Amino acid sequence: MPRRAADRTRARASALAALTATVLAATGTPALASPDDGRPMNRAFARAAERFDVPRDLLAAVGYGETHLDGHAGRPSQANGYGVMHLVSNPANRTLERAAALTGESAAALRTDTAANILGGAAVLRGYADKLGLDARDRDDIDAWYPAVARYSGARGPAAALYADTVYTFLADGLDAVVPGGEKVSVTGRPVTPQKGAFASAAVRAQSPDYPSALWVPAHTNNYATGRSAKIDKVIVHVTQGSYAGSINWFQNPAAEVSAHYVVRSSDGEITQTVRDSDTAYHARSANASALGIEHEGFVDDPSWFTDAMYRSSAALTRYLCDRYGIPKDRAHIIGHSEAPGNDHTDPGPNWDWARYMELVGGSNGGGTPADGLSFTAYAPQRSGSTGPQVSAVQRLLGEQGHSAGAVDGSFGPATQQAVTAYQSARGLVADGVVGASTWTALLSAGSAPTLEQGASGDEVKRLQRALTAALGTTVAVDGSFGPATATAVRGYQTSRGLVADGVVGPATWAALRAGR
Repeated sequence: MPRRAADRTRARASALAALTATVLAATGTPALASPDDGRPMNRAFARAAERFDVPRDLLAAVGYGETHLDGHAGRPSQANGYGVMHLVSNPANRTLERAAALTGESAAALRTDTAANILGGAAVLRGYADKLGLDARDRDDIDAWYPAVARYSGARGPAAALYADTVYTFLADGLDAVVPGGEKVSVTGRPVTPQKGAFASAAVRAQSPDYPSALWVPAHTNNYATGRSAKIDKVIVHVTQGSYAGSINWFQNPAAEVSAHYVVRSSDGEITQTVRDSDTAYHARSANASALGIEHEGFVDDPSWFTDAMYRSSAALTRYLCDRYGIPKDRAHIIGHSEAPGNDHTDPGPNWDWARYMELVGGSNGGGTPADGLSFTAYAPQRSGSTGPQVSAVQRLLGEQGHSAGAVDGSFGPATQQAVTAYQSARGLVADGVVGASTWTALLSAGSAPTLEQGASGDEVKRLQRALTAALGTTVAVDGSFGPATATAVRGYQTSRGLVADGVVGPATWAALRAGR
């Protein structure tokens, strides 16, 4: 609790809140525009902190915990939250609307303008502080803000405490974040002793019933089905499109109708179980009955969330689950959400390092040498220092296309890097010397361009299937038979690249593949 809280009366707290509302209304909305000094986000945090008397570092730590200070161009999170401060508009949480009322900013500005969004986040935090009875001296004490931060999460009980604990960890450890646009936003580490108040009893003390290293915060019963109708035979990797505590909270919302078995935190790899393994979480449509779902804190388009701690912790969980339920440790049984049948999601996306993850799990990423030396279930990025059969495949393909990488020895040395860069330059690709999805797609699709459609077969279909696997980031079986699965993959590729989605591979589709699209 804040200092001297026991001495305050409810009337005084109400009067203080009313006075604050009057002052905020009187001050109006400041002019947010000013000459660009190359530090617009730092300036926005400073202005918002000053206007609403919220500690600047606290405000920045809350934003970092929500979004890593990335507004994602106004696109909403899974909880319909917007901007750096993740102002939310859903039936259970309306901080976006609250921010609009407190600042005078429009909802559209709060969703898309970073300065307005940060101002809105500060206003909401100050509003919670007023309701808690924090006076001017309390507001100068960063430890007194813990209950307000917990309320900002939109969660209750353990999920709210998890959220606030994460923010105070950032305050203790400090932050040095480089935000979109290249600006650096820092928070200086300092000793913290948060005054948790009523949230002191909300700490998560329950251990996961299925995975001893995890915490246990159960999802609402509306969001999963008791029992299973099929044997567990796969693990599905997801990305939350939101924060760790926010996702756990969303699974507790009875209106969500979604859940996962586990959620993994980015900063330290902490894991919380929300649905028992023996029950059916709602995370992957037709695959729900037979799959275990693991959500990973973060956003698909931002690789900064996929930390070493997260990879290692999640891989240990997946290894444990595979051993416990007899799931093969390969990419046919450890898959992304985008690879589950009947799904239209893209997570975990191109920034998820499958090769590294599968190595940590102790399984196969399709990294063994295939009979033809080219057909893998996934094509991992290859760069200077990489070794193995996929490097050999790169070297062989480069040589076949007139860019000799020297010996086909599976070692990505200077000669291979030079050949890759030359190939990329010749094909109009980004010449970074790294064989990522675009370069893999171009290499694998090179050759003749026959028209292929369902019913075709042969080596040209295999070449198509390899290229689609690289381009889509999902496994298309390389069997040389253009069946329904390949047709579906072709249409998916054509749709995502703005081509005519007719399922027929003609000149336009071949051209897009050869361009590494």
